[in-house]
Amino acid sequence: PTLGGNVAMHPPRVGPYDQTAVELRNDVLVYTSEPLEQPIEVTGPVVLHLFASTDRTDTDFNGKIVDVYPEGYARILQEGVIRGRYWKTFKQQNLLTPGTVYEFYVDLWSTSNVFQKDHRIRIEITSSSFPKYDRNPNTGHKFGEDLDTVVAHQQVYHDKNHSSYVLLPLIPSESKPCEGTAVARN
Repeated sequence: PTLGGNVAMHPPRVGPYDQTAVELRNDVLVYTSEPLEQPIEVTGPVVLHLFASTDRTDTDFNGKIVDVYPEGYARILQEGVIRGRYWKTFKQQNLLTPGTVYEFYVDLWSTSNVFQKDHRIRIEITSSSFPKYDRNPNTGHKFGEDLDTVVAHQQVYHDKNHSSYVLLPLIPSESKPCEGTAVARN
């Protein structure tokens, strides 16, 4: 479910809500780094490269990037979704073959955050973030045609041949503003 984040409607609650309640659900995978030894700046687009399979012809994969404070507060930074039927392109639907491993690119949008020393970087993976994103009935039918939904069983891969990962745009700590003269032109 949706809990905080950049949501443009009410409900749900918007803003930097603690994600702990969501992370305790049995349908959410949670990957957490070790405490950071030094601050790390992440500025730019964040992409989750996810190798996964499902037992349905369509489903959703949602990802979140979360800043976990030393005391446990888990602040959502960004999230994104990929609808399985659009795994190749958003221009054409391509239903999934159950049991087949696909590589999904989940755009977690852009962010700018400094993960402070002793904080942790966390990634959540689930199959829904309603009401921010509409429900996927997991049937493969056209949207609006289903009165019922079915449960999809997902598997996420992170082995030698299917290396799921998150691409973080790291800014080196020694970065300095550009030096020089700026000239305004009409």
